Amino acid sequence: METKDWLEGELLKIEEWEQDQKGLWFWEKLGRLPFKLLDKLTPAFIQKKIGVLLDELGQYVQTGGQYLTQEQVVMKKLQKHAQTDNLELTDVATLPIETMDAVSQDLKTSRSQVATVQGATTGFGGVFTLAIDIPVILGLSLKTLQEIAIAYGYDPKQREERVFIIKCLQFSSSDVVGKEAILNELSSYYKRDKETNKEVISQLQGWREVVYTYRDQFGWKKLLQMVPIAGMVFGALTNRSMINDLSEAGMMLYRKRRILERLEHNEEAI
Repeated sequence: METKDWLEGELLKIEEWEQDQKGLWFWEKLGRLPFKLLDKLTPAFIQKKIGVLLDELGQYVQTGGQYLTQEQVVMKKLQKHAQTDNLELTDVATLPIETMDAVSQDLKTSRSQVATVQGATTGFGGVFTLAIDIPVILGLSLKTLQEIAIAYGYDPKQREERVFIIKCLQFSSSDVVGKEAILNELSSYYKRDKETNKEVISQLQGWREVVYTYRDQFGWKKLLQMVPIAGMVFGALTNRSMINDLSEAGMMLYRKRRILERLEHNEEAI
């Protein structure tokens, strides 16, 4: 039974997690290296490949493009955990949050394993196979966040949800200042204010800023993967870390939305 006290307790845990994000980790410290220096170290064809992310992410925001995921796999997991049949996406919002959490954790584990294998495989050849890894890990990142969205009852086919997913993507790779700004932007989703949501959708005008942040963080992490053979280890660890962080961010941010909606619904019912 999800009582008001339980929901408020879970919300407090999420807010504590948000506070923890203000710490500066080793990767973020390394990420403060001058990007001009990194540009000189990164081969031109890798820079070009990373630059393609701009157009692909722009297309994803607008239409979903090649990255729009299918919901059947997640729905089957939800049906198994909820022990029910013929579950529709519109029904997911009524499931217990613990069921949503369990399915999301399962997705996080399986996608992290895929990312580890992918990073090791493409890292084996160093710089020569790195170009293959970049679009693959991007696709895996977007699909993972979409699956988590579905697990919490949100439809990534809706454009405003794809904006939220891009913000989750940006959050997972931003520094402390960036994360605080993104949390402020996402507050409009939590308040469920239609007018404010329109403002967030209008931020599509500045979606390139989102991807530039992601591109920079993504680029320097991949530098460690450019050494043949040794890149296999770096690739496996880097990809696993990226998908783990991304999944955790997605779970926390979507979980917060669902809890706040439940609390709002409880207040309206009183």
